Amino acid sequence: MDLVSGDEFVRLFSSFKASAFRLETRERYHLAKDEEEPLRRFLAGEPEDMSWMGEWHDLMREHARHGRTFRRVRVVSRPFSEYTRFSMAVARHSIPAGDQIHYLDRAEAGRLGLPEADWWLFDDERLALLHLDEKDILHGAEIITDPEAVERHRRWRDVAWQHAIPLEEFVNLGA
Repeated sequence: MDLVSGDEFVRLFSSFKASAFRLETRERYHLAKDEEEPLRRFLAGEPEDMSWMGEWHDLMREHARHGRTFRRVRVVSRPFSEYTRFSMAVARHSIPAGDQIHYLDRAEAGRLGLPEADWWLFDDERLALLHLDEKDILHGAEIITDPEAVERHRRWRDVAWQHAIPLEEFVNLGA
């Protein structure tokens, strides 16, 4: 199996025509170098500096300007892990840029029969099944265009999005 990684993986986020959706199911992800310092600052209670997310926010705004949707459902456990709390803080800046991020409790995702794998679905026709190892390191994405596999993931996307809720509402449910 060939995995798409590096620049080829990054191009997936600028090459879709109408929609991109991701199901995120892990409690944490291995931090890229540019995330280590923001996480340290967050955990230390220091002021936020979101400059490291500038390119991502620019990309989200560009997609939104052209009517392309970018949606994600994050499956998380309660109580929230440090990484989840960090990602929620980052989401508060990504959402206004056009990154539609909703949350779903892990137990609910299990009851709904959602897969535990992470994946992207682009334009309802290309599935990028993410390959992560036990240390949460992304090794690449397997690109799948098989109509049955894509349709199965479309159904899971629809179920996940139907049951997931926006960040602030999700956080307030547990308050």
